[in-house]
Amino acid sequence: MGTFAALPNPSVGAVIVYQNRIIGEGFTSAYGGPHAEVNAILSVKNPEWLKDSTLYVSLEPCSHFGKTPPCSDLIIQKKIPKVVVGTVDPYAQVCGQGIDKMKKAGIEVILGVLEAECQQSNKRFFTYHQKKRPYIILKWAESVDGFIAPLKREHNQPVWLTNNYSRQLVHKWRSEEMAFLVGAQTVIDDNPSLTTRDWYGRNPLRIFIDKEGTIDSNLSIKDKTVKTICITANKTLISSENLIFEWADFSKPLPIQIGHILFKHQICSLVVEGGAKTLQDFIDAKLWDEARVFRSPITLEQGISRPLISDYKAVITNILDDQLLLIKP
Repeated sequence: MGTFAALPNPSVGAVIVYQNRIIGEGFTSAYGGPHAEVNAILSVKNPEWLKDSTLYVSLEPCSHFGKTPPCSDLIIQKKIPKVVVGTVDPYAQVCGQGIDKMKKAGIEVILGVLEAECQQSNKRFFTYHQKKRPYIILKWAESVDGFIAPLKREHNQPVWLTNNYSRQLVHKWRSEEMAFLVGAQTVIDDNPSLTTRDWYGRNPLRIFIDKEGTIDSNLSIKDKTVKTICITANKTLISSENLIFEWADFSKPLPIQIGHILFKHQICSLVVEGGAKTLQDFIDAKLWDEARVFRSPITLEQGISRPLISDYKAVITNILDDQLLLIKP
């Protein structure tokens, strides 16, 4: 339902039914645009039908003025008599208020239809508001013998373990998630740009860790072409328009601090892409919601060992000769 372009708003779906026939449907526009209910209502050819219709919506209609006016007000204005809501909005400025407003206007409101499925469809939005951090996805590629990189490489270029289709899928994910994070060693070794080059869509926010603030400014991640946040212990660094420095206490675990920083920046989803230490820090902190692991048929024989997750079950998809493991904690 909806599109990832709606983030940090939820991606909501809405359907309007009149005399057992769907007469309108819509989903949330890109961030700042109309919500699902508005798009569904505007799609109805004859507005008079709305007075005898039922609106089905996956998330509670909003009750406050944000980028757009309240959807609950429009529903009341159009005299829609019945609204079926999948789940209550966890956002504090809504959280039952849209439902109360509609009920007080005489609208019949039915709650909790396919509630778990509706919450799952907006897992990023729910995690952000309920846990005050982004939905965190761990991602790495490993050789068949359990290494994520060789011990030595040349000219700060990444060593590709996966095929072209797997790499293109990662670029698709970059267009869908709000932020990608790498550790300092990955920046130095691989010089990643973390942009969406092989897929159509927006670039994610780039995040990297640099304790001393000394990573070379000529590296791609500091080129200021994409909004970037540097997590550092160096308080003397000055932020610019597209390169923001956020201070962290490196004597304490970083993952929780990073979660707090990104919550402040309204980041609802984060992919932690590497390296091994950064990924293991999130695993050890139990601060992750899923892992996406590419397993390559390539053998390295020696190298940097993969992160370790214990007691997991994986759903496996084949991408030619690569395997993609979807792991949940």
